[in-house]
Formats: sequence, structure tokens, C-alpha cells
Amino acid sequence: MSADATAAGTTAGRGPGTAPAGDGDLPVGVLGGVGPLATAYFLQRVVERTDASRDQDHVDMVVLNHATIPDRTDFVLGTSSADPGPVLARDARRLEAFGVRFLVMPCNTAHYFTQQVLDAVSTPFVSIIDVTVAAARERVPGLARVGLLATAGTVASRVYDDAFGAAGVDVVVPDEDDQTIVNTVIYDQVKAGRPADPDALRAVAGRLVERGASVVVLGCTELSVAAVDHDLLDEDPFLDSMDELVRATVTTAGHRVR
Repeated sequence: MSADATAAGTTAGRGPGTAPAGDGDLPVGVLGGVGPLATAYFLQRVVERTDASRDQDHVDMVVLNHATIPDRTDFVLGTSSADPGPVLARDARRLEAFGVRFLVMPCNTAHYFTQQVLDAVSTPFVSIIDVTVAAARERVPGLARVGLLATAGTVASRVYDDAFGAAGVDVVVPDEDDQTIVNTVIYDQVKAGRPADPDALRAVAGRLVERGASVVVLGCTELSVAAVDHDLLDEDPFLDSMDELVRATVTTAGHRVR
């Protein structure tokens, strides 16, 4: 996939894949901490995927690693009244006040609160959902059905259903037993700092392929951590959302992807 194609159509608030004119020296603002390890991996991947031969060739970033933001899934599922939306909006304003070129948020579930972030700032926002949808459609021309591995909050929020649905693509998600397996990898393994089980993800993904999915999106950045650790990034049928956000971040910042 070309880097330019990955970035196209990804920036909310201004033109697609663009940042404000004259802002080339400003850093990228990262709404991080959701979760902390996924944010660390995102930063590492931006460095690794930037075509650079010296320090000065890399992407400048300002990271707000706000780990104590209320749990996104708990709020979406109605098991907590602690709303992460205003906190994310406030963090976006803090990054805007610092002076950033555009914002990214390496967390899929948090994109349920995207509108609150957009309402709080005028700085462009590059959506992990939008870049992943674009990448899936580019990988499989005429894509009709895609599988989704994500938190229960992301599944319930339907952010991927809505984005893919606008392009005429159906989303299939794991059944209850398989969603429990995915939750275990996300919460009991990656977020808990324990080794992830890639074979469990492969098995769940395989069952989504049996139900007609041509691509299976890793729609949780904790699953992206597992993908990096276990070399799933280039393994069919997976498409990693964080990897797509990394590509879009690098190219939107005016750099080339390695």
C-alpha cells in the first residue's frame, strides 16, 4: 500500500491528509495513555517506520500519556458513569495550546468520543478508524465483509460498523465465547503485562474468515502490541489499526514511510 494512499482522507477538521499551511515545524500531538503500553508501542513504531538516517529526520511529537483517563469500555457499556469524553477533550485542548500540527489518538475505543475532541479544538485530527477502513478497502478491492477483533466497548460503540457501513462493507464480530477470548488477550494479557496468546487470535480470526471476512481488523491497540510481539502484522488475514495510524502519522507529518 502506498504511504500517500494510506494518509488520504484521514484528517478531520481540514482537508484530507493535510495539516495547516505553514505548520511544518510543529510537532504531532499524541493523545496517549489509552493504554500506556499501546502508546509506547505507537511511538516506537513511528520511529521505526520513518525513513530516517539521522535524528533530525524523525517526526517531532508531543505526547500526553494520560493513563488515568476513565475506562472507555466501561463507560460505553454503561458499567461506569465516569465519562472519558470531557477528559479527552481537555487533553486535546492542552495539546492544541502547546502548539501541534495535528492530533492522533492510538486507541480505537476512545474514538467513540471523537466528536467531543473535534468540538474542543480546531487542530486537525487523524482518525485511526478512517485510515484503517481506507487500508482495508485498498487491500481488497470490492471488499464486502470485514472481521473485527476489538474491545467489547469498540464493538458496542459501532464506530467500525458505521465507518465501514458508509462504504457498503459489512462488519462481522466474534460470538460471545470468542469475544471472551479477545477480552482475555487485551485485558488479562497485554494490559496486565503478561505474554499474549497469538494462536488464540489466529483461531478467532479464522472463524471470522469462515463467516466471510476477507480481512480481519485488529481494532484494539493492545492487540496491535500482540501483533508486533508475535509478527502478525504481515500475516493474513490481519490488518492492524495501529500500523495504519503509524503510516498516516508519518506521511501527514510530511515524512516518508520506511
